[in-house]
Amino acid sequence: MENAPNGDAKKNAKGMEERVEYPEDRRYSREHEWARSENGRIRVGITDFAQDALGDVVYVDLPEAGTHVSAGQAFGEVESTKSVSDVFAPVSGTIVERNGALEDKPELVNEQPYGDGWLIAIDPSDPAELDGLLDAAAYTEHVSGS
Repeated sequence: MENAPNGDAKKNAKGMEERVEYPEDRRYSREHEWARSENGRIRVGITDFAQDALGDVVYVDLPEAGTHVSAGQAFGEVESTKSVSDVFAPVSGTIVERNGALEDKPELVNEQPYGDGWLIAIDPSDPAELDGLLDAAAYTEHVSGS
């Protein structure tokens, strides 16, 4: 059975209700980033809630591979038609990959926040930091109170 996503309902542009998804195979930060362990690396992106709040993403500024990041610290920016927002590292470590596809198609962050719209992959200094993040149910509760 596939992981059933948790989520909240939101209204789309036509006023129809649709689900904001928070897949259960990821952990979440209170700053609205998701993190998923993949073969010892941590893939990072922004949540469906975050991309929806940002609006249409037009530019993503990410550091190069080899850059050290610290949990809770800003590592890049996402620019939308509404604002420019910092993106925060959910865990500490070294960036081993950045999503180059976002240079030409930043809208992937909106279209596929949990798929092709991912931002970076980190080689974590302490993989246990992932356990300190919110699970899907706790993140759903967090954003419901936002």
